[in-house]
Amino acid sequence: MWRMGRIRWRHRNKTPVTWSDLQFPSGSRHQGTLVDALRRYPLLLEVNARLWLAGYSSREGRRITLASVPDNALERLGERFDLLWLMGAWRRSPAARGQALTVPEIVRSYGAALPDWKPSDVEGSPYAVHAYQLDPALGEPHELKRFRQRLNAVGVRLMVDFVGNHLAMDHPWTVQHPDWFVSVPESRQSDHSGELYRTPQGAVIAHGRDPNFPPWDDTAQVDYFSPGLRKAFARELLSIARVADGVRCDLAMLGLSDVFQRVWGWAVSTGESPPVEFWSEMIQGVKNVRPDFVFVAEAYWGIENRLLELGFDYAYDKRLYDLFLQSDAEGIGKHLRKEETLVQRGVHFTENHDEARATVAFGRDRSRMAASAMMTLPGLRLVQHGQMEGRRVRVPLQLVREPEERVDSEMAVFYDRLLSLCNHPLLQEGEWRLLRVSSAGMAGDGHQNLLAWSWSLGEEIQLVVLNPSGAPADGRVDLQQPWGFRKLWWVDQLPPAPFSCQENDGFLRLHLEPWSARILKPESESADSG
Repeated sequence: MWRMGRIRWRHRNKTPVTWSDLQFPSGSRHQGTLVDALRRYPLLLEVNARLWLAGYSSREGRRITLASVPDNALERLGERFDLLWLMGAWRRSPAARGQALTVPEIVRSYGAALPDWKPSDVEGSPYAVHAYQLDPALGEPHELKRFRQRLNAVGVRLMVDFVGNHLAMDHPWTVQHPDWFVSVPESRQSDHSGELYRTPQGAVIAHGRDPNFPPWDDTAQVDYFSPGLRKAFARELLSIARVADGVRCDLAMLGLSDVFQRVWGWAVSTGESPPVEFWSEMIQGVKNVRPDFVFVAEAYWGIENRLLELGFDYAYDKRLYDLFLQSDAEGIGKHLRKEETLVQRGVHFTENHDEARATVAFGRDRSRMAASAMMTLPGLRLVQHGQMEGRRVRVPLQLVREPEERVDSEMAVFYDRLLSLCNHPLLQEGEWRLLRVSSAGMAGDGHQNLLAWSWSLGEEIQLVVLNPSGAPADGRVDLQQPWGFRKLWWVDQLPPAPFSCQENDGFLRLHLEPWSARILKPESESADSG
């Protein structure tokens, strides 16, 4: 079952991996500070680990590592979020840094984000993992576990990355176990020369890739059908489970057997897939030891539900993001009605490190409408560091320094209020319901561009109404079905402009400007309410 309860804790070989020899030592138990279990619809903050600590170092006037992040910063984090995603926690690759300094397209992106950048500002991509060990720039190896314990003490879980599809091109396994990677037959190497590289020991290995894009030439593509690779990754995940509380699994859809077969079946030695899906095997193995460990799938292509069925707790809902970006009100409504599982277990966001900053992609005001929607849907609500301050620069992942940007104080006030609403029990334990919007009785009133949903918990009610289109819209929200007849005044809970309206005969008539949202709460019943 996908929902977590409220417990205290705040191929070549068709034989599946045997987990019995991979678990924690006999007689030991998982060590860590007890915190509450994950809430039903948690809030997640993504931070670029290097940039996040660099910000504290600049403010404190000294080097800050994970061990010395100020206590008050973690306490503030605990007031707002359930999980912290420490993006880029792992040791980076020297070879990947070499690529990052020589590939023209990547180098050009540095100047666009940081005009005064220097080579010392560049490291390898955090998604070309050289070892699942703490990046030395973040602190000593033991600091990650201690940092997680400090987070747990303020009610926050620690999430890190797991990159299943590829490793750094100079990862030690490419030397020790080249058979764990995709090796293209010699007869076909000339046809794929731009997708391959030769290790110093002479092995020819394919670069990792998504079939819709060019290869990542700082990586080595793993062979998901290799039993040795699977067992090694099982060990890595259990090691991660000792120091963190969850993983965000990069490009998880590439680990599905049929996807890997389609992309690489011609190159692996047998082309036969194992009887058990990679992710099912990995997730079950970890959850046998840590049932509370959280798995989040970065996923696309409309196959997110398959990954949820394999055991992922949450999966990206990128389709919903795209629909908001396209101002497709009709498409948003259809998605919310048809994709019930993905809406309930989706990762909802208006930005992350793979997307443009929300203030740029949507525009400043429109981004607030989109955030009001994404943060008041069920599922996992993701906010990226800097989003709440209205930052506009998307920093390439290879840069470990970012430009200074002025804080948008109005945006900060908006997010402070929005996060407060999202942390209320109503949006955590309440019932979510999509509502019907009908015509206001005027020709061309644009009611088809209005969307509305409600949250209810006992006697508490809250409405979210939005217009994701570029034209004004009028409509009537039907409140009869969820609650029957009552007359209430509804008041907007978000800054800056005050707004109120009255329900009449079970319908709430509204006018919304383009790309706007209202989060409405009944203030009091009128004198003649029945």
